[in-house]
Amino acid sequence: MAVQSRSFGKTENGIEVTVFSITNGNGTECSFIDLGAAWVTMNVKDKDGKFADVVIGYDNAEAYYHNPTSCGECVGRNANRIGHAAFTLEGKQYQLAKNNNDNNLHSGPDKWVTHLFQGSLPDGPEGCSVRFTKFSKDGEQGFPGDLEFSVTYTLTEEDALEIRYEASADQTTVINPTNHAYFNLAGDGTGPILDQEVWINADDFTPADEFSIPTGEIRKVAGTPFDFTKQKKIGADIEADYDQLHFAHGYDHNFVLNSPESGLRHAASLYDPKSGRRMDVYTDLPGMQFYTGNGLKNLYPGKNGADYLPRTGVCFETQYFPDAVNKPDWKKPVFKKGEVYRSITVYRFSTQS
Repeated sequence: MAVQSRSFGKTENGIEVTVFSITNGNGTECSFIDLGAAWVTMNVKDKDGKFADVVIGYDNAEAYYHNPTSCGECVGRNANRIGHAAFTLEGKQYQLAKNNNDNNLHSGPDKWVTHLFQGSLPDGPEGCSVRFTKFSKDGEQGFPGDLEFSVTYTLTEEDALEIRYEASADQTTVINPTNHAYFNLAGDGTGPILDQEVWINADDFTPADEFSIPTGEIRKVAGTPFDFTKQKKIGADIEADYDQLHFAHGYDHNFVLNSPESGLRHAASLYDPKSGRRMDVYTDLPGMQFYTGNGLKNLYPGKNGADYLPRTGVCFETQYFPDAVNKPDWKKPVFKKGEVYRSITVYRFSTQS
């Protein structure tokens, strides 16, 4: 197991960016940059032992600084959408930037991927880790409270990437981070992911309006194109005549993960029949946004000049439900002064014939 760091270059406004790479005994390699604590690479074997990078992204710091489709971002303070870009805590209303129609998406234009985190190499009981920390001052992005935040990426010898989040604030606030990695198990830049197969451990999902704000309904997946309780191709039903698919131009929805109520649960799997690569997702969070990259745009060349077009990557973003802070019956990502937010998400890579 080895960890290395090197320069990832500069942004146009002069930010020096460092990339940290972890390699285990199997040759599996992943890397992360201190700009936004973004996940940059994940090189894993296929069924024939050939390595490929299975997360999409960029070769340079400037592209990550702008990052119009959030490739690999550690999203904070709040992932996903808040309706009308506003919420109320303890009787006080907070107004956020409206950067997605009338709503707030991924905490607004002041994205964490434009912020430089502090990177370090902590000792761990298993595997090698990179930890990124950030201080988010009261009022940043419109959220209350001084916030201390850390995300730790650990690669194990079993080819699992563990992502551990920890945060606390000096006021009641919203804390709901995620990672926005796009996966293509055939390899970065190889084209659409529609023939790759997905299983999701969810009997329900949260329908949304035409602006992707959940309506508050919890709807059964049975009998809808959202039923992934049996593994099927991503493209099997993506063009079905169903309002939710029309609104989002594909899948971009929160799934209500099945029990247990606490501890890690097996949330989803992704499988590429051609390469034999498989990824299993585990989390202790209640929801997961399944997003088929419908809005991917080729505004910046990808790694090795790849074109990132719609549906060439797929996201499994673990989270509290979108707009939960405004839904009275949903578990809210609200933490009081001194309370510690902790969560873990694991992406485990393997092969099958």
